[in-house]
Amino acid sequence: MTIEIARPGDADADAPERSLPPGLPVLPLKETVIFPDTLAPLAIGQERSIKLINDVLGGERLLAMVPSRDPEIEQPGPDDLYEYGVAGTVARMMKVPDGTLRILVQGGQRVRIADFVATEPYLVARIEDAPDVIEPSPELDAIARNLQVTFTQIIEQVPYLPEELTVAVANLQDPVELGWMIAGALRIPAEEKQELLEELGVAKRLRRLLEILTRESELISLGTRIQSQIQSEMDQAQREYFLRQQLKAIQEELGETDEQAAETNELRERIEAAELPEEVRKAADRELQRFERLPPQAAEHGVIRTYLEWIVDLPWSQSTPDHIDLKKARRQLDKDHYDIDRVKDRILEFLAVRKLKPDARSSILCFSGPPGVGKTSLGHSIADAMGRKFERISVGGVRDESEIRGHRRTYVGALPGVIVRSLRDAGANNPVLMIDEIDKMGVGFQGDPASALLEVLDPEQNSTFRDHYMDLPLDLSNVFFICTANQLDPIPGPLLDRMEVIELAGYTVEEKLEIAKRYLVPRQIDRNGLPEGKIQFADEALKTIVDGYTREAGVRNLERQIGSVCRKLARGYAEGAARRRRVIRSRQVREMLGRPRFMDDPKRRTGEPGVATGLAWTPVGGDVLYVEATAYPGEGKLTITGQLGDVMKESAQAALSYLKAHVWQLGGEVDEGWFRAHDVHVHVPAGAVPKDGPSAGITITTALASLVTGVPVRSDTAMTGEITLAGHVLPIGGLKEKALAAQRVGVTRVIAPKLNEPDLEDFPPSLLGDVEFIFVDSIDRVLGEAFEQPKPRGTRSVTRTPVPG
Repeated sequence: MTIEIARPGDADADAPERSLPPGLPVLPLKETVIFPDTLAPLAIGQERSIKLINDVLGGERLLAMVPSRDPEIEQPGPDDLYEYGVAGTVARMMKVPDGTLRILVQGGQRVRIADFVATEPYLVARIEDAPDVIEPSPELDAIARNLQVTFTQIIEQVPYLPEELTVAVANLQDPVELGWMIAGALRIPAEEKQELLEELGVAKRLRRLLEILTRESELISLGTRIQSQIQSEMDQAQREYFLRQQLKAIQEELGETDEQAAETNELRERIEAAELPEEVRKAADRELQRFERLPPQAAEHGVIRTYLEWIVDLPWSQSTPDHIDLKKARRQLDKDHYDIDRVKDRILEFLAVRKLKPDARSSILCFSGPPGVGKTSLGHSIADAMGRKFERISVGGVRDESEIRGHRRTYVGALPGVIVRSLRDAGANNPVLMIDEIDKMGVGFQGDPASALLEVLDPEQNSTFRDHYMDLPLDLSNVFFICTANQLDPIPGPLLDRMEVIELAGYTVEEKLEIAKRYLVPRQIDRNGLPEGKIQFADEALKTIVDGYTREAGVRNLERQIGSVCRKLARGYAEGAARRRRVIRSRQVREMLGRPRFMDDPKRRTGEPGVATGLAWTPVGGDVLYVEATAYPGEGKLTITGQLGDVMKESAQAALSYLKAHVWQLGGEVDEGWFRAHDVHVHVPAGAVPKDGPSAGITITTALASLVTGVPVRSDTAMTGEITLAGHVLPIGGLKEKALAAQRVGVTRVIAPKLNEPDLEDFPPSLLGDVEFIFVDSIDRVLGEAFEQPKPRGTRSVTRTPVPG
């Protein structure tokens, strides 16, 4: 590091005013103004400025210092500099390790740039002296004294001004030097300093300087007053708040806008652009006025801002136009879903009404069926067919009413409910909104969410739905609500009454094969990165997967198993196997998926007397269950096992009572004494699974009759139906699901109640072709059809369904 100090013989620093040479190097200043007769430090970083200083130090140390008009310009040119500056000398220079310079300059006389004579390697200008215009007068003396008094007061209140300035100002009698000293010491904008430098009239310059001093004194006094007002209420934790209040007060005094005002203006503009309904607009304006009056540190500040943002984000008047083309909608539904024509027809009926009467109230549809039958994907198809936005919310497991209606704003972290959030996400007030798993809502101490949905799903009420958080009427009448459920029993009656239920039963084997070929296989080939057109699943392979590796009403697990096969193929390709065309057959399926997981054999299970095949309905589709009965010497007691519910236990007791009362129907070898001499045990396997319902009544009766007579039940026959003590067979529900379960395990005959015969209208032809349905109205007809040998005495004819073809 080297330091060069001006020598008296070199620069004559004590007498800066001298005759000016014809041209002087010009040093541009950024946000800095040098005044005559003042010392000032400068930092020099640009290469041309460093060369200028080095050249000046090698000569008379004389240069002109002129401020730049725009401090953002890196290298100002002649047009970027002010007209007036100061000629001065470099008193000291210090080089720092980073290559820049630190200099101390002594201001001399004020100068005016006449013109520039060079721009390289640095600016050189021809300058003219700009002397002061001074007219001694009592007014000038008075201004000078006021300057001394006001500046002395400022020195006492501002820490950045040293106390030594008080003595220096008091000893200065020349008003010109007094003005330059005060102007150089003040921290005021560079534009105001340049204004003072360019003013040639001394009286006018000092008057302007006095105005600036008076303003600064008022600001300082204002800050002191604010500090004294707040200091008594402030502790260490409130320090940041105090500083912000002080800044705000200063900005208000100066007429400057602050961050809070900008935030308020932004919200006001968004409210103006939102096209809010009248009542909503009044509420928004009221909350905005509260927001303006609150300081940013207030607890409610963030709460009100969040509330206003929710108001402006909701689509109060934004909607998507409906583009309803029934032919296109039919093509879309056929493309996305196989079969389910009755469901498609109902959807097309709704769209037709909507096309003819756009302002008609929207129906509330509820798709009910087992998992994997396409309930959720139907909602997507409807939205695509109508050209509307689609949003899905899941209410499975919801136990809090506030999840639907939102939390009141009095709670910390309150938010609107899922209905309002879905509308915000959709960006339109008429989306297709799917409420998934509506049958799995619960009731907790926080309220009943199903009751909260009553208003949402009622076309007569939902035009003025009020969310607890928003507390404003929200029109939901344009929303197309679709609900999904696996079973209808858990849904409260009043809620179910508001919906039009469309049931989707499980798929037959043929339907699953067709769905797999059209949708599942192409999708899994694409998802697993397999080459298009190189992989093909034979029908036998798909049937092997359906029969041996899945046991479901839908096709979700079927797609999962197909995906497993595709992943194994993808691994082979990734390891370098040749990408030849491959046809997947049953043998490859067994090699990739292992041994089959489901191998039900009704013939093996029902080969002994006392076993009958029954059919059951579950939330995930139909299922096959076996009822086993055995007897041993005892006192006529009945034991029931298999984790059965009360209704099923009562069915078993009714079956035993019927057989005791009608023992004559079982044949001549059985008498009433058999029941008194034996204890009977009825068991339904899969004991870990709870079972209940009356539809196993005829199955239990048949199993007991088989046990007593010693005649096995036909292995190709399954049955379902409720019995009475009088021997009547009553109708049951879910016959289609139960028949599909029978088809899956190879059962070809189903005995069902006579009153369920109209259900056949909804059965697909493939199911009617694979399964023979026998409808009965009494238990003696059941027994006549169930046994391997000719029916016992006392039975009569039955009604059979015709088999197609």
